[in-house]
Amino acid sequence: MKIKENLFNQRIISIDALRGITIFVMIFVNELSSVNSVPEWMKHMPADADGMTFVDLVFPAFLFIVGMSVPFAFNARLIKGDSAKTIWTHTLKRAFALIIIGVFMVNAEYGYDSAKMLITPAFWGLLAYLMPILIWNKYPKDFSVWLKNLLQYGGILVLIGLYFLYIRDTGEIGMTPKWWGILGLIGWAYLFTVVYYWLVSGNLWAMIGFLVFCVVMNSLNLTENSFVQNTSWLSFIAGHLTHAALVSAGIVISLLFFDRKIENKINWPVIAFILLFFVVGFSLRPLFGISKIQGTPSWTMLSAGICTILFYFLYWIMEVKKQTKWSEFFMPAAANPLLIYILPGVIYYFSKTFHVYILPAFFSEGLPGIIWSLVFSTIMLYVMRIMNKYRIQLHL
Repeated sequence: MKIKENLFNQRIISIDALRGITIFVMIFVNELSSVNSVPEWMKHMPADADGMTFVDLVFPAFLFIVGMSVPFAFNARLIKGDSAKTIWTHTLKRAFALIIIGVFMVNAEYGYDSAKMLITPAFWGLLAYLMPILIWNKYPKDFSVWLKNLLQYGGILVLIGLYFLYIRDTGEIGMTPKWWGILGLIGWAYLFTVVYYWLVSGNLWAMIGFLVFCVVMNSLNLTENSFVQNTSWLSFIAGHLTHAALVSAGIVISLLFFDRKIENKINWPVIAFILLFFVVGFSLRPLFGISKIQGTPSWTMLSAGICTILFYFLYWIMEVKKQTKWSEFFMPAAANPLLIYILPGVIYYFSKTFHVYILPAFFSEGLPGIIWSLVFSTIMLYVMRIMNKYRIQLHL
């Protein structure tokens, strides 16, 4: 792969802003999920419903942003002089780390026999959420080498131990990937898309072709008695290509914005793709419906269209009009997305383990619960600002 000369080498602040906003909303809706008596439009749509709310857009927005960042990440590594082996190794390590963390998170939620486990499920969950912070923290250069090794390898040993301490509700020892979790799904989508991106050297038309392939495979996987649905390994791949469609859509839009010189003020190819996303999404709706739970192609394409509009709006405000001051509120999350995703889980399992319940039940219902969810999301951003200051940052 060659260095893309037209691609910006610096960070694009509008991408960071979209990432930060997405994470803020993600924390808000995750906290809101435990609140009763909230409006239906603030919840995930049921699996059998044909429609989506803004809550169903959070996960695809994160996948879309992952895709938008890929060309910059590869270009930076090529400019740095990294070899193909180094880039491949980094890609595989990042993907499998996300998958592993995702599986541990899922198993912390359910599927265990608490009566047979040597430690409480809450303490098991607390350790499962804490260890990735020790293992994948980006330790500063002046940090003690022996202490760094102790924390990282100790964390790995604890995760291995947690695997064998886990007793399933069937009585068997060890975890299973009941499903891959949000981080695991991101890991698989990232793996398939980035490997292809590398093989085609980041060619725009090849990535468009991959996006079309993902949508077709997704559709076939949801078509009764299709050869994809009836072939287990093909169905497995197609299931992850559902989310890879959103990552590849992000790559395509990123290349259209930054890997070419745009003389006109309006990016017409991007406008065309926005229209294409919506046309494909609504055209496939009668066949599959719009469903985040089922991962339908209508949901992925409509989400890609909405995400592109949101990014174009931020691009116009921040890159064209140079209005960036307002985004500082969200930047701590943008700089440390994995840690801020994990941290609420650490707080939750810490509270369950040590029976620390500060929040009154009043805040688990209706409007007070909505307000608390917003406050909690804001607190997390300020906590992240402190952690960034003290260089506690996860880096896969």
